[in-house]
Amino acid sequence: MTTSRISGFYNMTIEERRAKIADALAAPTPPDLGAWTSGGISADAADHMIENVVGLHSLPLGIALNFQVNGRDVLVPMTLEEPSVVAGASFMAKLARAGGGYQATTTDPLMIGQMQVINVTNLNEAKLKIYEKKAELLEEADSIDPILKKFGGGARDLEVRTFDNSPIGGFLVVHLIYDVHDAMGANAVNTACERLAPKIEAITGGKVHLRILSNLADRRIARARCTIPVKELAFGKGESGTRPYSGEEVRDGIIAAYAFAAVDPYRAATHNKGIMNGVDSVVIATGNDWRAIEAGAHAYAVKNGHYTSLSTWGKDSEGNLVGTLEMPMAVGIVGGATKVHPAAQAAVKLMGVKTANELAEIIVSVGLAQNMAALRALATEGIQRGHMSLHARQVAIAAGAEGEMIEKVAAQMVAEKVVRIDRAEEILKSL
Repeated sequence: MTTSRISGFYNMTIEERRAKIADALAAPTPPDLGAWTSGGISADAADHMIENVVGLHSLPLGIALNFQVNGRDVLVPMTLEEPSVVAGASFMAKLARAGGGYQATTTDPLMIGQMQVINVTNLNEAKLKIYEKKAELLEEADSIDPILKKFGGGARDLEVRTFDNSPIGGFLVVHLIYDVHDAMGANAVNTACERLAPKIEAITGGKVHLRILSNLADRRIARARCTIPVKELAFGKGESGTRPYSGEEVRDGIIAAYAFAAVDPYRAATHNKGIMNGVDSVVIATGNDWRAIEAGAHAYAVKNGHYTSLSTWGKDSEGNLVGTLEMPMAVGIVGGATKVHPAAQAAVKLMGVKTANELAEIIVSVGLAQNMAALRALATEGIQRGHMSLHARQVAIAAGAEGEMIEKVAAQMVAEKVVRIDRAEEILKSL
């Protein structure tokens, strides 16, 4: 079986890490990690993906270790530029293993297509007329993509909403609920809405104006939970510059930090950003649409009328720390960049996922791990200590340090607790 526990990974060279990853995989046909060496695509390939291409822009790709999701070890690829995120998620996953890892579930992959119907004389009459033709409309939508239908996807339901007091007066919004199976679903849903528009116009006497997928995918939810034994939370003994923290102290500090985010939108925005540090990194690595995931997450965070935390933290009857995370997760493993970008293909294969739901379960688990990493740091030694030690390297490089000088300059800045480019330049000159 694949193992996500690799000792000393941080201190290895890039080549050694790739070799260790290959050794840790149980896949009969391992992913081609060579795609991660080159960035995955050529300029010519990029030219077919977006407009006005002039080159490529690479981001670091790291591997989060220690993850166990639904009893299975997973090596998780994460693509981002921010230091300490991969390390933080990996360490929290290590703590979570002691409590059984992450338990995650997903709902059916249902997406919502919206059709705005304007110029309607009587909204309530038009609404009922649409419901009278519901079976006919669903049959039409279901016939659009025979391949998707063959694999179990297709139209599932139709809902009609009325808006009486908009800036342009009253209009209807028709929601098409569509099972997109293992796709993200935008193309399938948008195509279905286009097909239904003329029929809805004929039924209502109005005009279908906008017809497009909603990124508030609140029918496509991913959930994860973890239990951290309280004894695993203790740290600090014998660590230079860090006072001892008991498990109970760390647990209560994390819960108090969560409570802040639960009631204050200013804190909740930063709290949820920490969750998205983990989520987006895996979404990007797999070629999925991170902007759609961000939009859905933040809209979901305000579903009860005020912006709040996407996660919860508390304790169980034995005093252990318990975390949960619930959010929309519209990701796919077929279509789009996931299928045409070699680096994205390697990422999906590395995790051994066979369905979009499996991918969503891993992603939401990483989001919960990264949230705990941030809360643990904030509730104890502060966010800067761990983050700045990694950020110092970037500052050292920006100041002109190369090779072994990078670590020397970074180490001195961290020791001085002054991580600035002017100080890095001074240290480099003195060395």
